[in-house]
Amino acid sequence: MKRQLKIWLECARLRTLPVSLSGVVLAIGLAVWHGHFKWVPATLCVLFALLAQVVSNMANEYFDYLRGADKVGRVGPRRGVTEGDISPATLRRVTAVLLALDCAVGLCLIPYGGWWLLPVGIAIAVGALAYSAGPYPLSYHGLGDLAVFVFFGLVPVCFTYYVQALDFHPLVLLASMSVGLMGVNVLIVNNYRDVDDDCQAGKRTSVVIFGRKLASMAYLFNGYIAMSLLAPLWLYTALGLVNLSRWALVVPALYLLLHTATWHALTTRDGAALNPLLGATARNMLIFTLLLTAFFVI
Repeated sequence: MKRQLKIWLECARLRTLPVSLSGVVLAIGLAVWHGHFKWVPATLCVLFALLAQVVSNMANEYFDYLRGADKVGRVGPRRGVTEGDISPATLRRVTAVLLALDCAVGLCLIPYGGWWLLPVGIAIAVGALAYSAGPYPLSYHGLGDLAVFVFFGLVPVCFTYYVQALDFHPLVLLASMSVGLMGVNVLIVNNYRDVDDDCQAGKRTSVVIFGRKLASMAYLFNGYIAMSLLAPLWLYTALGLVNLSRWALVVPALYLLLHTATWHALTTRDGAALNPLLGATARNMLIFTLLLTAFFVI
């Protein structure tokens, strides 16, 4: 029983969940700060984002298996269906059930944001599958980074805020872009580690297309650009023009310190030694969003 639970937890790829959680948490913090917080739609957004991430992870494992992109004894974390721990049919059924559950949660948001959220939800569901499935899988054609930027940055931040405030805000858009770039860095680490296997499998990720050196520089710049996008917030906070403690300026400084250290490790490691950096990149992202959200709330 414990072994089966471990297998399914590995399949869900828990280390990547901060990617989906971070944007929602930050949007909730912004909603609190602006006086728009509503706990029911906020909670539904958390559930929706986490389920969408798990569905995307499982669909990615299933379709990568079908395409032969994952191999037994791969450098990255163990893949249950590739290693024979989970049958492809079982993984497909579980993914379908979780997708249906995620859609049900999404439908519960319509009373708060309106029926026009329905096409947004459909786009998210399609995006979760199109990442590695369909006639033109995004992750196989160098578009995985764009998909992560949109569906784990722009979408969760902007729409989590919207279903509470019924409005969009320029700062929310900047925050969504910042979170999106941090999320892209998680994917870069994953593809940086798997570049050789991806080449052999015909999977043309951005790292395969541009090489490891440019990918590592993109990783570094993404973190700094992410903080620069929020420059108006940092400036207004420093000048005392917004209702936010000046101690909040510690948050971007801490993130850049952690980010730079993780980037340095990325450039000096190879193979399985890169696995911890996937979690470290997601950790940096979550620490940033949790700390900044705490300053918005207090």
